[in-house]
Amino acid sequence: MRRTPRDTAESSRKITRRGLMLGAAQVAFAGTLAMRMRYMQVEQADEFRLLAEENRINIHLIPPSRGRIFDRNGRVIAENENTYRITMRREDAGDIDDVIRRLSVLVELDPAEVKRAIEEMRTSPPFLQVTVADRVSWESISRVAVNAPALPGVTPEVGLSRVYPQHENFAHVVGYVGPVSERDLARYEDPEPVLRIPRFQIGKVGIEAKFEEQLRGKAGAKRVEVNAVGRVMRELDRREGATGADMQLTVDSDLQDYIKARLGEESASAVVIDVENGDVLAIASAPSYDPNKFVRGISVADYNVLRENNHRPLASKTVQDAYPPGSTFKLVTALAGLEAGVIGPDDTVYCPGHMEIGSRRFHCWKRSGHGRVNLENSLRDSCDVFYYDLALKVGIEKIADMGRRLGLGTAPDVPMSAVTDGLIPDKDWKRRERGAEWRIGDTVNASIGQGYVLTSPLQQAVMVARVATGRAIEPRLVRSVGGVETPSRGGGTLDIDPTHLKYIRKGMFSVMNSRRGTAYRSRIALDHMLMAGKTGTSQVLNRVVNSKEVPWEHRDHALFVNFAPYDAPRIAVSVVVEHGGGGSSTAAPIARDITLQALFGGTPPLDAYPSSDRGRIEAQQQEIERIRRERAAAAAAGSRA
Repeated sequence: MRRTPRDTAESSRKITRRGLMLGAAQVAFAGTLAMRMRYMQVEQADEFRLLAEENRINIHLIPPSRGRIFDRNGRVIAENENTYRITMRREDAGDIDDVIRRLSVLVELDPAEVKRAIEEMRTSPPFLQVTVADRVSWESISRVAVNAPALPGVTPEVGLSRVYPQHENFAHVVGYVGPVSERDLARYEDPEPVLRIPRFQIGKVGIEAKFEEQLRGKAGAKRVEVNAVGRVMRELDRREGATGADMQLTVDSDLQDYIKARLGEESASAVVIDVENGDVLAIASAPSYDPNKFVRGISVADYNVLRENNHRPLASKTVQDAYPPGSTFKLVTALAGLEAGVIGPDDTVYCPGHMEIGSRRFHCWKRSGHGRVNLENSLRDSCDVFYYDLALKVGIEKIADMGRRLGLGTAPDVPMSAVTDGLIPDKDWKRRERGAEWRIGDTVNASIGQGYVLTSPLQQAVMVARVATGRAIEPRLVRSVGGVETPSRGGGTLDIDPTHLKYIRKGMFSVMNSRRGTAYRSRIALDHMLMAGKTGTSQVLNRVVNSKEVPWEHRDHALFVNFAPYDAPRIAVSVVVEHGGGGSSTAAPIARDITLQALFGGTPPLDAYPSSDRGRIEAQQQEIERIRRERAAAAAAGSRA
């Protein structure tokens, strides 16, 4: 059917209208697209440029340099050294096994380390670098760098590692560092990213652990350009981190070294305190260990040797171990009696060699007895019966209170690991901890430092420093952190009658300088350096035995405390020799030698010793000097290795 002109015109109008609508839609779409493109290319240009940069730029953390540790004279105790290592990143490496195979052609790899690294890469985030070989030579690093294009994901790096140039001398004080473990990370709610850097080292024990945050510093960062396979092409920029704070301790390296040599093969400990400000001048445990072995990764064989040694080289005996103080505790009992007013300096007690208390006989160390003794003579002769009698008059509560006033029963505030409180028992303690009532026999035993009483060598040094000065001295081990001096810890005046303290010091003077004194043979011969001290022997077995007839581990401990010079005290010393026998025969000579070494700041002249002893002392000094030279040479050789 033919269309009419009207129909044709109507149809043409409809087509024109639809064309216009479609054209308008196309124009609108093109306009919107143009506006979007302009928005993305102009207004969002910086954002998209950053995204593009991130496709070819990686950000790497730069480990901070750990703060160094010095002794009081500026000698290095702990520092950092450059080490070379090879790391690998799983997301860049692709086929890990193939890359390891190619790497092993260039560098000798430890199979155990390779196995550990592969396991770590497969369980860690793919972007995390994992150490494949540590402490490699410069030649090995060079070969890896030259062959970098064939080793995707592999990076030769220069890192820092902790080193202890004095080796064994400060192992128990400073401690050591080691790689961050999962156990370490678990201690942090939100671990810092720096802790995930491969083989990053943190403090494990000792001062290294106690001051970890100050010593660690803050990580830096660098931006590097990488190619399509993740190979670093160049470094774009770098932001250095903050170096950890340097620390200075109060200890004297030379004195510490001497003490280590003087203690020799004994299982022993010694502490020297400056009584003016509480500075710990030396704090040594023997035997010791080389902390460098732990930093580098100690072998199972080497660790077992340390762990199975019955002299316990891993233990910080000066603060971690607590011993019955033996007769050194008589200073506490005597002061408690004087302060309580139940005894005066001239009051006497008769010692027949024992004391009957109930159905039990408590013996004096001298079975034939000391006869009638006063306070001074009781200390000079170390008469046990005098203190049995005194303790019954005073009571355990006042004895315990005096012990605490002299610094016992509370952990000293020093940044070392596993610092013990020791134990100053009383009636409440026994009821609470043992579920039993206090007995008279407990008081008698405590009066001479046996029974439940336990003290550490550092506590003993604090005790005698307080007796020497009449001040509440606290030990200070850290002199400064980051150049900021820590406060002196000389302490205020003790709440103890100064006259009573003088009586105790006079008794301690007689111990050393009276011919009948228990430590007379270990006296100092120079009038201006005379020392005052107290011997102690603490039983390991609950019966009196001849030390030569029992195994070493069942023999008595030998203890000695002293201060010097007597007229103007400068230092306080504490020595404990485990299973050493008598305090007068074993611990006192060591303490005297340490005291002279500290007072003279080096080897003392022979006229400081009694004339009858000078030949032996001269030979001893030569032997100690030989030992120190050999140890220094071995340490230097170990450092070079």
